[in-house]
Amino acid sequence: MAEILKSHYFSDYLKPSQVIFDLKATNKIEAFEELLDVLLKHKLIQNKQLILTRLIDRERLESTVLAERIAVPHARVDTGNRIAIAVGRSSKGIAYDSPEKKVNLIILIIWNPVIPGLFNHLFAGLARYLREPEFIQRIFNARDRNEFYQTLSEIIISLPKDDRLVNRASLLKKLQDIEFKKRRASGAQLRELQKKADLIREELDHATLTRFDRLLERYGYAVAEVENGVCQSCNINVATVMSSAIEGSNDIYICENCGKFLVASNKSAKEKPLQKTNKKSATKK
Repeated sequence: MAEILKSHYFSDYLKPSQVIFDLKATNKIEAFEELLDVLLKHKLIQNKQLILTRLIDRERLESTVLAERIAVPHARVDTGNRIAIAVGRSSKGIAYDSPEKKVNLIILIIWNPVIPGLFNHLFAGLARYLREPEFIQRIFNARDRNEFYQTLSEIIISLPKDDRLVNRASLLKKLQDIEFKKRRASGAQLRELQKKADLIREELDHATLTRFDRLLERYGYAVAEVENGVCQSCNINVATVMSSAIEGSNDIYICENCGKFLVASNKSAKEKPLQKTNKKSATKK
């Protein structure tokens, strides 16, 4: 892992031959196959069908659309001591989550189970660039494959010095929902739920999962929603700035009062509760 993490540039993982400037696919499954064929051709992967199945399973769990018109499908499969990446661009757009919802850029990532945290680091570097409108515009306006590749090569993968990984709040909440369902399930249903739980756990770092499991065992739940600025676990207000940050972020925050992980509420807005005198704030993990 240490050898791989010396690289700070996306181009160290992505070569020009792993880029498709104009995808022929019209839907995401076709796009996955087209990109996997590129990796197979260059012997970066071996079992295409296994990886395709893992990609589809991951998409069923939660869409990998990162931003408008951009998706980052990924799977954790034994690829040897390396990471395999293929990138495809479509000027017409590819039907992704529905015929109406299309993406124009797909970055497909396959990484090794024995390299914990690598995808999180890579995802963090990509996300910083792929949420910049100016950078995205340059990608979509590229005139040919060379210009397209050169623009992607500008992405710098900045590895956190304290080795803190990117965490996915929505996945953590979904993991809790699955753990709740597992308590009442049996047989084939239980096995299917465990499969989904395992997929999520592959993408969350060890420290987060340890805290999650400890809270779940002690209190019966580990993730609480923030509704109208109030932690629904301890009913204490979080700071206004922090509450706003949670609403627009997929990072993980922790309530300083009860210690639960915090996520934005999906419920419709209700009448704002009375302000409490005992205010606590939440901290970003």
